[in-house]
Parts: sequence; C-alpha cells; structure tokens
Amino acid sequence: MRVVDTLIAGVKIVELDTHEDARGYFIERFHTEKFAALGLPTDFKQDNHSRSHPNVLRGMHYQHTPAQGKLVGVIRGKIWDVGVDVRAGSPTFGQHVAVELSEENGRLLWLPAGIAHGFCVLGDGPADVTYKVTGIYKPGGEGGIRFDDPDLGIDWPLKNPMVSERDAQLPAWQDYAKNPLHWDE
Repeated sequence: MRVVDTLIAGVKIVELDTHEDARGYFIERFHTEKFAALGLPTDFKQDNHSRSHPNVLRGMHYQHTPAQGKLVGVIRGKIWDVGVDVRAGSPTFGQHVAVELSEENGRLLWLPAGIAHGFCVLGDGPADVTYKVTGIYKPGGEGGIRFDDPDLGIDWPLKNPMVSERDAQLPAWQDYAKNPLHWDE
C-alpha cells in the first residue's frame, strides 16, 4: 500500500496491492494499522455503495454538518473521480484534482472534509463505487457546486452526461466563493 500526495493539501491517492493468480485477485481495501502508519484516517462512521450507469455524472457534493471526509474506490467498472477544494483560506481554494479509479488499477482517493466530490462513469458498463465516510450523513447538512461551472475548469471526459435534476440546479462556483464555509477537520 502506498500513498501519493496531490496538489491539494490532504487529498491523497492510495495505491493498493493486488495479489493475483489463476483464480482471480485479492485486495486489502482497508487496514487500520496500515492506514494509520501512512497518515490516513481510520475512524470511519459509515460505508456507502452506489451503482451508476454509463454516461452518468454525479457531483459536485460535500457535507459540512457534520463535516465529512470520503475514501472513494471502485469495485466494478471505472470512473473519473474529481475533488474540488472548497475550504475558505486554503491556498488551493477552487482548484481540483482528478484521477481515474477502477477495479483494475486498485486505487482509492482520500478526500478530507472541505473537498467537494464528483465523478463520471467511463466505459460501456456500470460502475460500483464505494465510500467510507468520516461523518454520518445528515439531510440538510449537505451542499454542492455545479459540475460544469467554467470557473472550476474541470475537463470532464464525457459529452452530454446524464445528471440528476438536483445536480443540474446546484449553485455556481462564484456564488459559493462569495461566502464559503469554514471547515473543521
């Protein structure tokens, strides 16, 4: 297991070890002691699993009450996973990180609280995405920013993605940036 820092403080790519033979493969996706030794969180409150069809884009979402970090991985298919720094005062405020996560590459993406998250499905099949989160989901404690806001400059690898009505109505980056949230980790 290895950790790769990104350009956004706290956002990390976790490269997992795959043990493969003629029968298939085995991947250790979480290990408390190894995560702690690598400076990754170990106190997760909830596990989530979503399935998305080809051409689906979800995001950009965050939860501020309670603040929630996410450990994102893919157990089937492949996604283009994106995190946007929405932390007031951060030197990378408004910048993003994007990485491909798939069942083949054995990567996870750690997004601390204050990083908005979104992804799109790549390829012709569905994607099953898992999330370990550090805060319990609470309706009313969530927010988001439009995935296609030109001020964010995210180069999504899909044309005309399928998005939810909710995601299509999320506020623009400039609206958020005028009065950003302050995040406690």
